[in-house]
Amino acid sequence: MNGRPLLSVRGLTTEFVTPEGSIARALEDVSFDVLPGQTLGLVGESGCGKTTTLMSVMRLLPAGGRITAGRVLFRGTNLLSLSEREMRDYRWKSMAIVFQGAMNALNPVMKIGAQIREAILLHDLMDQDMAEKRVDELLEMVGISRTRRDQYPHQYSGGMRQRAMIAMALACAPDLLFADEPTTALDVMIQAQVLQLLKEIQKALGLAIVMVTHDLGVVAEVCDSVVVMYGGKVAEYGTADHIYNEAQHPYTQRLLASFPDVNKPADTLASIPGTPPRLTQLPPGCRFEPRCHMRIEKCAEVIPPLLEVSPRHYASCILREGVEADFS
Repeated sequence: MNGRPLLSVRGLTTEFVTPEGSIARALEDVSFDVLPGQTLGLVGESGCGKTTTLMSVMRLLPAGGRITAGRVLFRGTNLLSLSEREMRDYRWKSMAIVFQGAMNALNPVMKIGAQIREAILLHDLMDQDMAEKRVDELLEMVGISRTRRDQYPHQYSGGMRQRAMIAMALACAPDLLFADEPTTALDVMIQAQVLQLLKEIQKALGLAIVMVTHDLGVVAEVCDSVVVMYGGKVAEYGTADHIYNEAQHPYTQRLLASFPDVNKPADTLASIPGTPPRLTQLPPGCRFEPRCHMRIEKCAEVIPPLLEVSPRHYASCILREGVEADFS
């Protein structure tokens, strides 16, 4: 991708130790760049590693999770080499996250304004009076009247709670915003409003955004570049135009074929048979091979490298030709 990246993820590998003591490799050799002011989408089925990627970058993995390889470079600094105390300076100030399910992410017994103010004061960015003014500014930025700052999460609609989460994430003016399924469980009209809000905020503040979603419509609406993930690996990576118009990986092709196209309403939607692999029992070759409509015998034996099939367009499939990707 052109330009100097704000965030560069290189060879990121994350594992979890299960209660039975086995190893689940949730991410393997994941690499991508996030450019300033642009939006990158992480897409794929549930369990493919999208949220784990965000949690690994933010170093917020739950108990049992560990990063075993790779680098996460934010403006050239490897976040994986920092102490936990040093990493806290990057969270909220440099990068923040909007979690999936705002009702679960917000404190139900704490007023919305107080929760936003707490994030500001926790990082010693300003005094109490200035923090109060900042809360009002943030609420108005996301379309919530300041008169509702003293209400509790249950007094907000689902869309308003999501807007409050966005306001909280912006409290410390980060350069990078992670949005984990920000429109899940919202109706179509509210989804559109939240996406429009994110685009407006991005334009006004120059934010870079990494958006996790399984909705290809959301990707088409807001993303400049896309990482398609499957079984904890990058299946395909390129611009949104590459992914939608020149998809090279069979998994990407089937995902697109399973999504309705308003320009082709008569087309029959495709489906992908089977289920994603268990992370404790990964296939020896390509992880998509058991479900792939294009598989050949070699696919079950060889782990395909990520190839640059055209400029800035990468796919992990032995049926494609290209130069092995170099993300050094």
